[in-house]
Amino acid sequence: MTDQNTDFNWEEFEDGKGFGSSYSQDEKEKLEALYDQTLNEIVEHEVVKGTVVTVTDREVVVNIGFKSDGLVSLSEFKDIPDLKSGDEVEVYIEKQEDPNGQIILSRKKAKILTAWDKIQHALDYDEVIEGFVKRRTKGGLIVDIYGIESFLPGSQIDVKPIRDFDVFVGKKMEVKVVKINYSNDNVVVSHKVLIEKDLEEQRQQILNNLEKGQVLEGVVKNITNFGVFIDLGGVDGLLHITDISWGRVNHPEEILKLDEKVNIVVLDFDEDKKRISLGMKQLTPHPWEALSEEVQVGSKVKGRIVNVADYGAFLEIMSGVEGLIHVSEMSWSQHLRNPQDFINVGDELEAVVLTLDRDDRKMSLGIKQLTEDPWTKPDMTTKYAVGTTHKGIVRNMTNFGLFLELEEGIDGLVHVSDLSWTKKIKHPSEFIKIGDELEVKVLELDVDNRRLALGHKQLEENPWDTFETVFTEGSVHKCTILNKNDKGAILELPYGIEGFCTNRNLVKEDGSMPEVNESLDFRVTEFIKSEKKITLSHVATYTEVDTKAEEPKKKPRKKKNEEMASDAEKSTLGDIEALSNLKEQMEKDNE
Repeated sequence: MTDQNTDFNWEEFEDGKGFGSSYSQDEKEKLEALYDQTLNEIVEHEVVKGTVVTVTDREVVVNIGFKSDGLVSLSEFKDIPDLKSGDEVEVYIEKQEDPNGQIILSRKKAKILTAWDKIQHALDYDEVIEGFVKRRTKGGLIVDIYGIESFLPGSQIDVKPIRDFDVFVGKKMEVKVVKINYSNDNVVVSHKVLIEKDLEEQRQQILNNLEKGQVLEGVVKNITNFGVFIDLGGVDGLLHITDISWGRVNHPEEILKLDEKVNIVVLDFDEDKKRISLGMKQLTPHPWEALSEEVQVGSKVKGRIVNVADYGAFLEIMSGVEGLIHVSEMSWSQHLRNPQDFINVGDELEAVVLTLDRDDRKMSLGIKQLTEDPWTKPDMTTKYAVGTTHKGIVRNMTNFGLFLELEEGIDGLVHVSDLSWTKKIKHPSEFIKIGDELEVKVLELDVDNRRLALGHKQLEENPWDTFETVFTEGSVHKCTILNKNDKGAILELPYGIEGFCTNRNLVKEDGSMPEVNESLDFRVTEFIKSEKKITLSHVATYTEVDTKAEEPKKKPRKKKNEEMASDAEKSTLGDIEALSNLKEQMEKDNE
């Protein structure tokens, strides 16, 4: 067999002669054009589909229909461990030709661009995407969609508040794209919108079938200090704190917990505002209906204080059944007190039923009735008989007097005029303070009307009986001016009593007016024992004065010193014994 290639002239072939020399130039150009048509036109920075030709330890050769194949790093196919020849893949054309004539391709960039296109398409056409929750982050979850990390806010996970995000990590989740920010490659997705869409029909169905008195099952969605929001299956209703239990509830957390299933009844429904009022206590009979018939007016009950107000305290004798203990029923004492002086929330005590209305479900209670009324004690009339003396504590004051507590429940009034024989007291606070102890004498006792009139000055004899003999009209005494006003001056006489002098009778002999704290001689012009009133005049000491007209008359002559001394002696010698006795009595009283 002869070798057919022995006579082949390579030089002629390369020069275009011999083999192939039968093609003209036009034919060659046509053949080249036909060859070029069999190749794809490629553009850099585009994503195209290609076929895997060969897989090596480091690279993957991909045919994209160009005159040369492209190379892709094997590391970009980690997600396809069983990659083999003939598989179709998408690649990104980074460069048409490198120095070695190879096309540079990237599958990673192709995946990213394709993913963004799919994400944009999902946003534009409101498509549902299946993502994979990779991890938890601040305020939500990171979800992988098409290889792109997106953010799922905690508020967009479910229609109800989610407290534990970790339960979703590592699981697949359907989401919708709600926002794309290309400037920082940020994608926001939502799972809640899918649930809301499913719940909308269910919500509308619930609202259409909702009726007052209807009993439903719900789940505790949120707890506040004023009530609980119950999820009725897409529709929320409010269970107010007052409708949770017949008993007093300080905070809903005492009764209910989050995610707890409860049975409730529809109390009211506002169709326009879509507001639903719910009740739980209404599912059970009112506790008043179970109140024992043994509880009657006058019977004793035990319970726990659940609230204290300014006017009284509420005693809960059983869940949902309370009675008011008014502050006036806490003590036999007549003076007002704050209920917190007696009772605190949580105290357990016994009380007496004063009034009971089962229809209106009202009850008033008393504590003081557990002890004997001090006004009804047999020894009351003898213990506080008129003329007996006692000591008590000042509890209250008014303009007309003060109230003295002699014992628990026994109060007496000391009129302001019965505090002192000699001092003119306008208000009791000028004489004593609240909380001070004061000794008194019983002036009047009225057991039926619970009235006790007391006096402090009555512990001493009335000094005005003696003053009547000392400060006789016409007698002269050294007095000190305490204060002055438009009408005249208040004077301090011996033994601490006070008198009055008009401005006309205050003028000194030289025509000047005396000052406060100045001491001068004054003559008594009027003494009224019943009114405890003494009127004096300085002018009368150096002139003759008509005490009725108060018109001074000029003295005919000025007396000598000896005569004046004699007059003074006449006006005072008769009083020495009375004054001495009065002084001794006052000293004894002050001991």
